[in-house]
Amino acid sequence: MAMINDGLLTRFPKRDVVFGQHVMVGSAGTVAGSAGPITSAADSLEIRLFERGAHGSMPQASIDPVVMAAATVLRLQTMVSREVAATESAVVTVGVLQAGTKENVIPDEALINLNVRTFDADVRRRVLAAIERIVNAEAQAAGAPRPPEITPLDNYPLNVNDKDASDRVAAAFRAHFSADRVHHTGPAPASEDFGCFGTAWDAPSVFWFVGGTDPALYAKAKAEGRVNDLPVNHSPHFAPVLHPTLETGVEAMAAAVMAWNAVG
Repeated sequence: MAMINDGLLTRFPKRDVVFGQHVMVGSAGTVAGSAGPITSAADSLEIRLFERGAHGSMPQASIDPVVMAAATVLRLQTMVSREVAATESAVVTVGVLQAGTKENVIPDEALINLNVRTFDADVRRRVLAAIERIVNAEAQAAGAPRPPEITPLDNYPLNVNDKDASDRVAAAFRAHFSADRVHHTGPAPASEDFGCFGTAWDAPSVFWFVGGTDPALYAKAKAEGRVNDLPVNHSPHFAPVLHPTLETGVEAMAAAVMAWNAVG
C-alpha cells in the first residue's frame, strides 16, 4: 500500500496482469494456488478500556479493567462459534492483552489488540459490529466511567485471483514443473496487501504460495497426520529451507511472466 501512496499508479503505466507469491508451510519445491479468493481480508483494532484504579487490597474502591478485559476476551471467543454460520468463515484473534505494572495495584485501564480475518464483506461487517457491541456492553456491565476507545490499526482487502489469469498461470506451472509439484489449494486465512495493486490498476491479479518446509519433514508429518504441528509463518520456529524453496520461487515467477508474454 505504501507504494501506491507513493505514486505508483502515476509513475508507472497500467499493468496487464499483476503477480505475487509468498512462502508458506508446504513441501519445498511445490507451488499452490487457486482461482477466486486466495487470502482473507484483515482488520486490526486497538481497544482501550477505562476503569478506576485502586490498591490491590481494596478492590471495592476500583472498577477493575483486568476483570473487564478478561471478560471481553472470553466473550469475543464465542462470537465466531455463535454468530457466524458454519457455512461462513471468520477468525478473531486477540494478540495483545496488557494491563498494570504491579501485582498489588489495580490499574485504571487495559489494552486489547485484536485481528479479524474474513472472506465475505457481509461477514466482515457483522463481525466488526459484534466486536464493538461486545466491548461496549462489557464496559457498561462493569460500570466503566467512560466508554472504551476502539481504534482501527490497519486493514487489508480480500485478495481474489482472476479466474482466466489464474488458469493461464496454472497451465504455465504444470508445463514447467512436474505435475506433482503443482497443487490446488483453497483460500488461506492469511492476509496480504498485494490485492491492492490489481484493484488500483483495475488489472487481473494472481497470487500463489511456494512451499518452504523440508520435503522429508513435511512428508513425515503428513503421513503421521501432524501437518498442523509444523511451524507456520510468524512462528519463531518457522525457517524455510533455502533449497529448493528459492529456486522454485524464482522459476515460478519467471514461468508465469514468460507464459503471459508468450500468449498475451
